[in-house]
Amino acid sequence: MSGHDFHVHGAHDHAVEHEAGSGNGLGQYVAIFTAILASIGAVVSYQGGATQNEAMMYKNEAVLKKTQASDQWNFYQAKSNKGHLMELAADMAPESKQAYYKKQIDKYEQDKVSIKQKAEALEAESAKANDASERIMHPHHRLAQSMTLIQIAISLASITVLTRKKWLFTLAAIAAAGGIGLWAAALL
Repeated sequence: MSGHDFHVHGAHDHAVEHEAGSGNGLGQYVAIFTAILASIGAVVSYQGGATQNEAMMYKNEAVLKKTQASDQWNFYQAKSNKGHLMELAADMAPESKQAYYKKQIDKYEQDKVSIKQKAEALEAESAKANDASERIMHPHHRLAQSMTLIQIAISLASITVLTRKKWLFTLAAIAAAGGIGLWAAALL
């Protein structure tokens, strides 16, 4: 097989040496392709996570404001109940005490006005935060689809190196283009 100065190679060894020496083999293209896709995938993944976190923050804000509005409506109902009790008390009390109960009824009615305004304002804030959450979450779906296609492209490229089937590399490029297109659509 080999002496000190003379080597005999088989056809396979010659092909491997020739491809490795040229620096332009399919393996090198696939390696560069997958490295670029992995970098893009990292950015897409980060953006997807950040988008989801921001949407969750707005959703939590919406729930908090809705709960606060509910508390205000409960407070409003309590003032209403107290007002009704004062009306009943005024009807049953002697005339000398009726002025006190009527004053209490007026006080509860005035309290209800400000409580109602606060409850309605909190409901509006809740709706606004919920709308923001929905708006922000919309691109997240595109980012998830983009990441899926990028991962498929990386997998197909890896299989290309193992099988040496160049048509798989074409499919990988198509999947990558689709993923990058969805990423661009999510950013718009």
